[in-house]
Amino acid sequence: MREILPVLSGWWSAGSPFGLATVVAVSRSAPRDPGASMAVGPGDEVVGSVSGGCVEGAVLELAQEALADGRARLETFGYSDEDAFAVGLTCGGEITVLVRAVTPELDPAFGAVAASVAAGRPVTTATVTDGPVARAAVLAVWPDEVGGTLGAPGLDAAVTADARGELALGATGVRHYGPHGERREDAVSVFLHSFAPPPRMLVFGAIDYAAAVARIGDFLGYRVTVCDARPVFATPRRFPPGTEVVVDWPHRYLSRTDTDERTVICVLTHDPKFDVPLLQEALRRPAAYIGAMGSRRTHDERREHLVRAGLGGRELARLRSPVGLDLGARTPEEVAVSVAAEIVALRWGGSGAPLTDTSGAVHPPSPSEDSAPPKV
Repeated sequence: MREILPVLSGWWSAGSPFGLATVVAVSRSAPRDPGASMAVGPGDEVVGSVSGGCVEGAVLELAQEALADGRARLETFGYSDEDAFAVGLTCGGEITVLVRAVTPELDPAFGAVAASVAAGRPVTTATVTDGPVARAAVLAVWPDEVGGTLGAPGLDAAVTADARGELALGATGVRHYGPHGERREDAVSVFLHSFAPPPRMLVFGAIDYAAAVARIGDFLGYRVTVCDARPVFATPRRFPPGTEVVVDWPHRYLSRTDTDERTVICVLTHDPKFDVPLLQEALRRPAAYIGAMGSRRTHDERREHLVRAGLGGRELARLRSPVGLDLGARTPEEVAVSVAAEIVALRWGGSGAPLTDTSGAVHPPSPSEDSAPPKV
């Protein structure tokens, strides 16, 4: 959705209605995650994708129908044993798609939501997908305000509270309620789509490994900052375009930088005078991942310094050191892949084992309405 919002904003500003299809649920090896969107605008112009090509033709027809009558549709597409090349997902997965028309009357908060996403202001949209209330009713939830309604004050209140919780985690998924927001009922299904600013990756130590980690961090969607106290190394030309480069003592920079449960911290300084005070600060603040480069001997010595500095077992258990998964990596680029693999595995609860040696679903399930993403 984030990628196609500039086009949608243009249609909205021009007063042109458009059809919007959004993946609200997936199972098994579905090609796109919840939140993936496709839109059909003036002249049947299509932007975005919900399946990578498997069902776009059928979704186009549904969007045209929704634009014609203003009625939202909820359709599930899956693999067909009888005809794998019929409308369906030949990868064997299944997706559920909500298709609705977007107009000022049907979704009055859309313009404000699009503007917030463009400005990096966090917002969650809550859209009814099923139940005894109006399908496709939308409630927009910001940290300090709301817009729109799902049709019942109690439902609005319950969804607003949950939407703000999901927004703090950057999570997206379906939750269930009673018609008036009852928590233990499941008559109403609501899709919560969080648009939080990109998570941050803080890389400390402006070395060749940092440049490789910055590149893969940018590829994974992080807003990357590289920090080093040595100006001769911390120069923008050594790092990918778009990387923020800061010259400062690492622990001092981190002490005045906000982090949250999605932040990734990679300590590549490999020097006790830098990494010990930095890790003292990092291990006492919110973060999804804290990894430190070094040999096992370096790790043992660093741990002793941290213990003497007063860090306890719970804090030290958060440290991933030596950093990365055991891939046999040698070059900076290979090490960056091993670090990224560890971050992804911990984020989704992956084992890090070869898929050849595992069984069951290839893709781990997305966070459900009853559980938050794994914290690491």
